[in-house]
Amino acid sequence: MAQHLDPADDLIFARCARRLIPFIILLYLVNYIDRVNVGFAALTMNQDLGLSPSVFGFGAGIFFISYLIFQVPANLILDRIGARRWVFVMLSVWGLISASNAFISGPRSYYTLRFILGIAEAGFFPGILLYMTYWFPDSWRGRFVGLFMAAIPMANVVGAPLSTTILGMDGIWGLHGWQWMFILEGLPATLFAFLTLKFLPDRPSRATWLTADEKQRVERILRAEVHQAEKSELWPALRDPRVIVLGIVMLGNQCTLYGVQLWLPQIVHGMGYSTFATGFVVSLCFILAMISMILWGRRSDIKGERIWHVAVPLMLAAIGLALTAAAPSPLLMLMAITLSLIGTLAYNGPFFSLPATFLTGTAAAAGIGLINSISSLGRFIGPWMVGVMKEQSGGYSSAMAAFSTIMLGSVLLFIVMGRRMAVRKLGYS
Repeated sequence: MAQHLDPADDLIFARCARRLIPFIILLYLVNYIDRVNVGFAALTMNQDLGLSPSVFGFGAGIFFISYLIFQVPANLILDRIGARRWVFVMLSVWGLISASNAFISGPRSYYTLRFILGIAEAGFFPGILLYMTYWFPDSWRGRFVGLFMAAIPMANVVGAPLSTTILGMDGIWGLHGWQWMFILEGLPATLFAFLTLKFLPDRPSRATWLTADEKQRVERILRAEVHQAEKSELWPALRDPRVIVLGIVMLGNQCTLYGVQLWLPQIVHGMGYSTFATGFVVSLCFILAMISMILWGRRSDIKGERIWHVAVPLMLAAIGLALTAAAPSPLLMLMAITLSLIGTLAYNGPFFSLPATFLTGTAAAAGIGLINSISSLGRFIGPWMVGVMKEQSGGYSSAMAAFSTIMLGSVLLFIVMGRRMAVRKLGYS
């Protein structure tokens, strides 16, 4: 890896991890539940409001159009004013907007509120990735990014049964179950905002739980990596071909991931499961993905390798999606979907460790934001594509086959460009 750390340094970074990572995971868990709970709301909301599959898919995806537009500016703001205050603002605002989805009354309000929610949430995910570069060297980031992003499957493991249970509150105080779901799952973000002021110091130099000597050691190690990075300025980072390629590869992955997970509750419900049972079945699909994601990110750090630790899961996802399209029974279809989820999620730790190997400072803020912005187009296309294809064919097989082809294209592009994206002097192969 970039640097060999002695045991004393490892202990310092381990303490930073114990202080920061659990809280960051909690925040991303809340963030992701607010982002994808519309998939569970659809089990009853679509019928209550008369939303067609294409309308639902378009509204689920339009969140990511505004998300795309505001990611780079949001990351630059975080780099300028600090994570503590900026994350506080984002959490406060998106919690209120998420809860206000309870007042959706038709397609127009559905599109509007999802678009505004995308603006509010745009800076959180790329901002936290940038924040980790302030605290941890490259040799630690793969496992921590993997742990952080384990909140994605965890949000489904926890959020799926929680959401379908809340849907059972239909009629209480004259509200539909899906309205209660948006309110009860949205407001915690606003409450957690105040905890960030206490538990999220901007930089190691602001951490009260590090000694002066420990702060200096952390800063020295991180400064050494900054000097090794190739780019630290805004515009060169935005023009870097590696940034563009990473964004396109992620676009394919996110098109698939969001197309599957936002429709998975309806896919499972259509197999004959009750609304309540659907939450638990969806939860089971994500448990293996969560475990694989954590272990794969750690393995990438131990091996000191990123490229194939990204390519192999993407190929696995392509295979899983092809099997999903051809599955002759609901059980085999669920097993194939689970395989595809393992692939689309396990790549995250190694993948999001790559930008910081050649970008730093403002360049890292802009580059990470641009990668995620490009990928957000896939998050819009995926759910909408499933809705359109379902209306045309009456099922999900054609969409799953299309996703398999998209994933295959992503992995081939990544392999071709892989060695150029890696920084040779850091030892990646």
